[in-house]
Amino acid sequence: MTTLENKIDFMLIFTVQNANPNGDPLNSNRPRQDYSGRGEVSDVCLKRKVRNRFMDIGEEIYVQSDDKNEDGYATLRERFDAFVKGSGTNLAKKQEVIDRTCSKWIDVRSFGQLFALKKSKSKDKEGQEGSESDGVSVGIRGPVSIQSAFSISPISISSVQITKSASSEGDGTKKSSDTMGMKYRVDCGTYVTYGSINTVLAKKTGFSYSDSEKLKEALCSLFENDMSSARPEGTMAVKRLYWWKHNSPSGQYSSSMVHGSVKLKPKESVSDPCAFEDYEIKEAPLEGLKPEVFGPF
Repeated sequence: MTTLENKIDFMLIFTVQNANPNGDPLNSNRPRQDYSGRGEVSDVCLKRKVRNRFMDIGEEIYVQSDDKNEDGYATLRERFDAFVKGSGTNLAKKQEVIDRTCSKWIDVRSFGQLFALKKSKSKDKEGQEGSESDGVSVGIRGPVSIQSAFSISPISISSVQITKSASSEGDGTKKSSDTMGMKYRVDCGTYVTYGSINTVLAKKTGFSYSDSEKLKEALCSLFENDMSSARPEGTMAVKRLYWWKHNSPSGQYSSSMVHGSVKLKPKESVSDPCAFEDYEIKEAPLEGLKPEVFGPF
């Protein structure tokens, strides 16, 4: 694979309709908002969705979620030991660990990873202690950075009280204390996130042109196979992806200038904008740098 030698910037626009795109566990799982009332989807949440899409297209992932586990390893430690320690990699040599993990997992060579694993003893099927696993502490900086997404305008959040029709405890004659609950959703919102791919870090992890195309594919289809009770099918949709490929490793323009060249502003005829169609897109051309534009999808 050819290592990426051209800086890349990107901008993703997506919409939310009657869904909870990213609940805040410290706020009763309400959709995240900043202090100005704009909706927020964290960068961690977006990277999780990218990882899931990588898996859907057949790529190997280190940080797998429990509901999308494909190799049967219950913990990151087990996966690390099987594919890194089990390959004969010298854990005392950080570069060997970096080379092995980056060549194995696309999310590690994309986003980086902190391997901070303590010494531990494995157990066999009968619960007896087995061999001891060496400790390892290796940090890898990845070339792909993704910002948190924010809605262009403040969002409106609806709350719905829900009940459970079946008893989970007791003899079934009384409802348990968790019978009543709340469910929250964003009525409508258009969100924007930005990102970039750094060529210096790409060389260190081996991130390639092929990997960048897979990332592009993942972003264009970010919400496929992502449905849940909080996000029913079709309630979240990618509307447009801007993809700038510079002609040099350091780039012709700064990322902030590139990202700022495309702006969404509410149409004058719309008093309460929220849907993608309620905004007009203004593009300020950058000499020598024209983006690829994908969508609407």
